[in-house]
Amino acid sequence: MSIKEKMLKAVQNLPDDATIEDAMEQLYFLHKLETGLRQTDAGQTISHEAAKERMKKLL
Repeated sequence: MSIKEKMLKAVQNLPDDATIEDAMEQLYFLHKLETGLRQTDAGQTISHEAAKERMKKLL
């Protein structure tokens, strides 16, 4: 499925009373998901422990 098709499906799945902001949030989520999948495919991952350590520094 192409990115365009995924975008259209994401917007079509929104409720009839959805706002433009709702659509933007859904598309941004799709963008982040696609970015993460590309990074995973490229081997750009970190361990769970490393992620926890990074989160500790942010909080």
